[in-house]
Amino acid sequence: MGEKILRHQDLLVYQKAIEAAMQIFELSKSFPKEETYSLTDQIRRASRSVPANTAEAWRKRRYKAAFVIKLNDAEGEAAETQTWLELATRCKYVERDTAKTLYLEYDEIISMLVAMINRPDKWLPRDSKG
Repeated sequence: MGEKILRHQDLLVYQKAIEAAMQIFELSKSFPKEETYSLTDQIRRASRSVPANTAEAWRKRRYKAAFVIKLNDAEGEAAETQTWLELATRCKYVERDTAKTLYLEYDEIISMLVAMINRPDKWLPRDSKG
């Protein structure tokens, strides 16, 4: 873990998820108006849910099951974001190279979340309940 993690904002996965969500937001500003209530809304919602669920997981880590469930939700939202990104690319709203970079960033976020899910005890406070 390196430095001591005191807040969810200290988690590298959270920091990466916030940055990726902001990149999605900027990118989606150029989507066509007819996509406002579908693709634009969906990709923004999913991308924002990754750091939100990560933050919620951190605050629920006294209970291992609750921690893992929220991390799993974050993982699912990251995969959903990748799906919307792929659709935006196929619709030609996003350049392929830009999409690939973001897609790989979400792969890294997913890997970090899975590592936390697979070893939750490493992240739990000492007085936590299983």
